[in-house]
Amino acid sequence: MDISALSLSKDEGVGLTSDSCMLPVLTDPRLSALPGICHAFFTRQGGVSQGVYAGLNVGRGSRDDPAAVEENRRRAAASFGVVPDRLLTAYQIHSAVALTVAEPWGGARPEGDAVVTAAPRLVCGALAADCAPVLLADAEAGVVAAVHAGWKGALGGVIGAAVETMRASGAEPARIVATVGPCIGPDNYEVGADFQARFVAEASGSERFFRPGAAPDKRMFDLPGFVLDRLARAGVKDAAWIGRDTYAEPELFFSNRRALHRGEPDYGRLLSAIMLAPAEETSF
Repeated sequence: MDISALSLSKDEGVGLTSDSCMLPVLTDPRLSALPGICHAFFTRQGGVSQGVYAGLNVGRGSRDDPAAVEENRRRAAASFGVVPDRLLTAYQIHSAVALTVAEPWGGARPEGDAVVTAAPRLVCGALAADCAPVLLADAEAGVVAAVHAGWKGALGGVIGAAVETMRASGAEPARIVATVGPCIGPDNYEVGADFQARFVAEASGSERFFRPGAAPDKRMFDLPGFVLDRLARAGVKDAAWIGRDTYAEPELFFSNRRALHRGEPDYGRLLSAIMLAPAEETSF
């Protein structure tokens, strides 16, 4: 599909743009309207990787050519107008660990699943390929965060940890605007009944995020819905899913589950990122 032909109606609340950014990105107008906030949900398009990683694979944990990954990361950083070492993505471990960042990490890649900053021109990034990336901003406080929320991290409390870490830097949950980026949607996330039982046991009210699957022992799980519920429980009132399913759109997104179903040996990682910047630099 020609990316220039992709567009979403205003009612869908999200735009795909490529005119003022060197890479095509998805943006949420709710975040775009905030002063001093620059954000992007990158697609797989516009990179140099080949094969199953074709396009913009930014995952250093993949088995892609490291040189291609670094070039893709350089391009993503350049889209924010920064050098690559200011693009900060953690070594993600499906945890509830939220990291506060005040300066570039250099060669380090600390473990965690949320990156929070109150420092300008540091790009907080989350990698995903079906898991839910979440971008959060309190523009008044000047605090932003990027969260990697797979089912394990979401159930384990990574959303609440990120919000509390933002609060420690001066943010107020009621002022935070949050967007759940492209992730596997409820029509494609089949799980077992035991998976549902764990959620029901550990997260009160979570049964509403499951519906019957194709077999008696299967369920369909609404990951973005569950993440939005975690945001609400953390006090974030203004939150929405971008409405794009990574499994269903192979021309735009990498997907771990789709790669597994196709028998592919690995998969690329998508980048979702957010940065504090002067108001004149916030347009993609």
